[in-house]
Amino acid sequence: MKSKAIKFLEEHQSGDRSTFVDDAKWRQENASWLKQSQRIACTIMDYMQNHHLSRNDVAEKLEVTPRYVSSILSGKMNFTLKTISLIEERLGLELFCI
Repeated sequence: MKSKAIKFLEEHQSGDRSTFVDDAKWRQENASWLKQSQRIACTIMDYMQNHHLSRNDVAEKLEVTPRYVSSILSGKMNFTLKTISLIEERLGLELFCI
């Protein structure tokens, strides 16, 4: 006889396949550039806090949408060198040093 908890879980389980394993594999395969993206996001967040800027303010400086700034700040953006250079130039930051 099944317990009430197992019966409840079976009745309420999602029909969708979990993406946990696929997501974890993707994070592992992309760990190197994700780490750099997170570092860039943190640098920009520090800049925003130190200069009392909102996402809208940064969007204006970068001439992009606030939604794009949110993508940058997510720490999951695969930046191009062009994008990094543009952010550095418009915010006066050094994001990447080789």
